[in-house]
Amino acid sequence: MSLKKPSRGEAIGLFRRSLGLLRLPPESKKESVVPPNAEAVLQSSKSALPSNSKAVVPVEIDATTPSSTKSVIPSVNLSSASCFPNKDAQGTKNLPCKPVIHGDVEDFRQIANYENLIMFTYDELRLSTRNFRQDLIVGEGGFGLVYKGVLDENIRPGIKAMFVAIKDLNRDGLQGDREWLAEVNYLGQLSHPNLVKLIGYCCQDDHRLLVYEYMACGSLEKHLFQRIPQTISWTTRMKIALDVAKGLAFLHGAKRPIIYRDFKTSNILLDADYNAKLSDFGLAKEGPVGDKTHVSTRVMGTYGYAAPEYVMTGHLTARSDVYGFGVVLLEMLVGRRALDTSRPGREHNLVEWARPILIRCNKLSRIVDPRMSGQYSIKAAQRVSNLAYQCLSENPKGRPTMSEVVSALEGCLSANEHDAPQLHCERAAVAPERLLKRKENRRWMSDPPVDFDPRGASPETRFVNRWEI
Repeated sequence: MSLKKPSRGEAIGLFRRSLGLLRLPPESKKESVVPPNAEAVLQSSKSALPSNSKAVVPVEIDATTPSSTKSVIPSVNLSSASCFPNKDAQGTKNLPCKPVIHGDVEDFRQIANYENLIMFTYDELRLSTRNFRQDLIVGEGGFGLVYKGVLDENIRPGIKAMFVAIKDLNRDGLQGDREWLAEVNYLGQLSHPNLVKLIGYCCQDDHRLLVYEYMACGSLEKHLFQRIPQTISWTTRMKIALDVAKGLAFLHGAKRPIIYRDFKTSNILLDADYNAKLSDFGLAKEGPVGDKTHVSTRVMGTYGYAAPEYVMTGHLTARSDVYGFGVVLLEMLVGRRALDTSRPGREHNLVEWARPILIRCNKLSRIVDPRMSGQYSIKAAQRVSNLAYQCLSENPKGRPTMSEVVSALEGCLSANEHDAPQLHCERAAVAPERLLKRKENRRWMSDPPVDFDPRGASPETRFVNRWEI
C-alpha cells in the first residue's frame, strides 16, 4: 500500500500543529512557540499567513512554559483572515466569509465601507514616501517597515497637508492579512485621544498598507532604553502612564470590551508634546460578554508582558491587559527592560526580581531609575510602586481594573507631594564604601576588644549597623 506524499504546505502545517512555531525577536530575544493545548489552529484561508523569524512582534507564547511572563466596539469576528466587515441589521460590523485578500481595490471598496477612512492607491503612497526611500524609514516590526510620508494637494486634491506614518506589510513577516484586517477593523471604527488615529489604508493587488497620524517622538521604548540625549522625567513618565491607562480603560469599558493583548513599550507612541497613544491592534480580541468570565484563545503576545494565567491556560480577560500595564509601569519606574539577559541571572526577569521590593519602602530607592533622582517624593514613589505591585498580582482578581488604575495615577499627578523629603539614590551612590565599612564593623562587633564600650561607637557606625542591604 503506497502512502501519498504530503505537499510542502501540508507538511509545514503538520509541523506547526505538532511542534509549534518558534519565533525569536532579535531585540529582546523573546522566546515563543504555539501552545499545544490552545484552541484549534485557525482555519486556513486562500491566502496563507507567512512567517519569518526576522520580525519583532507579535510572538506566540508557549502556554506550558512555567516561567511567569507573560470602547465603543462593534462585534468583530477575526476567525478568518480572508474576511472583511459589512454592516448588519443592528448597525454593527461583522466579518462575512467573503475572501477579499486577493481582490482588487474596487472589490475591496464594495466590501469595506468606512466613511472615516481614506482608501489610497499604491501609487499615491509611493509618491508620499518618495518611492519608499530608505532614509524615510522610522520603524520596523512584525508588520514590516514604517515610513514617514507627506500627504498634500500633490498626492490627492483637497487633502489636508500633514505628515503620516505608513506601514507596509511585509509578506514574509510574522504578521499578515489577519493582523492587517484587525488593525483596519478596530482603529477604523474607534476614536479616542489615546489611540493612534488611522487615516486610511491601501489594499491594491498584493499590497497591504496602513496610514496613521505621525507620532513625532516615536515609541516609549526608544526613550526608556535607547541612548538619547534627554531622559524623560518622572512627571512625564507618570503622564504617559496615565494616557495609556485611559486608552486601555476605554477599550475595556464598552458593552463589548476589547482586550488589547500586546501592551508593551514599543506599542506606545508619543507625539511632539509627549502625549501617549496605543498603536498596533493586530492582536486585539473581543473580551467576554454576558455570563462568560473569559475568552479561550491561542496564547499570543510578547514574552515578559503576558499575564501568567493567560500563558498557562489560554484564558484571556481584561485583567490580562492590567498585568501587561503593570510590567510597563515597572519598566518606567525602574528604567529596565522586562527581559534583559545582559544582567545577572536573578535579574533577567524584571518582574521576578523587582516585584518583591516594590512594597519594601526601605529598599525602594535601590531599584528606582537613578536618572530621575530628585524628581519625585517618597510618597509618590511609594504610591506608584504599590500600584505596580497590585497590577502584577498573580491572582487576576487581585488586580485593579484599568478605571481604578486611572484614578490612582490621577491622584499621583494631582497631589502636591513635592514638599515631602525627596527620595534620592544617594545611598546607591555611596553604598559600596559604606557596605565595606559595615561589614568590617560587624566583623569587629562579633569579636570586640575586651575594653570595647558600645556606647562609644560613633553615630555613623551605629547608623550603618542598622541598615538593611
